[in-house]
Amino acid sequence: MCDIENCNPQGSDRPTVSASYRRLFMQGLMALPLATILADVDLAHAEASKGMMITERTSAGKDVSAYFAKADNAAAPVVILIHEWWGLNDNIKAMAEDIRATGFHALAIDLFNGSVATDRDQARAQTRAVKSDEAGATISHWVRWARAAGNGKTATLGWCFGGGWSLNAALANDLDAAVIYYGRVTAGTDELAKLQTPLLGHFGTLDKSINPEMVGAFQQRLRAAGKQDLLTTHWYTAGHAFANPTGGRYDQDDAALAWARTHTFLATYLR
Repeated sequence: MCDIENCNPQGSDRPTVSASYRRLFMQGLMALPLATILADVDLAHAEASKGMMITERTSAGKDVSAYFAKADNAAAPVVILIHEWWGLNDNIKAMAEDIRATGFHALAIDLFNGSVATDRDQARAQTRAVKSDEAGATISHWVRWARAAGNGKTATLGWCFGGGWSLNAALANDLDAAVIYYGRVTAGTDELAKLQTPLLGHFGTLDKSINPEMVGAFQQRLRAAGKQDLLTTHWYTAGHAFANPTGGRYDQDDAALAWARTHTFLATYLR
């Protein structure tokens, strides 16, 4: 769970954009770097308005929602994005649009039933309200939906709270790939013995929560289960949530490198 000070949404070193560039972007006449879009409330909202919200009913009779950024090619693979503890906000939707621009369908699912936090107390409360069995069932529903919506190939991509659930999704579903950004990796050896999905993990050496000790123990359990070759790990000299431009621990260079590696990883296993 992402409930540490490092997830404070108030960052000081944030990318900015001039008024003229802003106007051109809003008019659809100019592209901007993802980090710049995410760091600006208006730009992120504009980018997050390109796709559409969809609602499905699960086999348990629960209505679940997601943001869908549809690729030009209907037979494209699907990348399922799982949000941080803030919820399915404009930043996650904008990142879905960036995934779509590379030729994948992007489905940003909502595990908080429409709730979006703006401060740490709200974020912590909505995270603690999540029931693991219901969240797992919601993810499995969207995995089945994604297989039918594209060419059958499906991956998950999650940050912090969503990073942990990206791993859980790979353990419970037949996925082609899963990306974990500083998410809890506490699955036991018996669980990992069933793993068939290639994993990509991004972690910060300065992270006090998802720290080297946790990740190191996870790697040991993977080796014990004979699954060590399924995990590719990248370390960054950064703190928790280093890839979030709205956060106080944002590191622009590390975020860009991690995002490039993520795109390469997804292309490798989904193409």
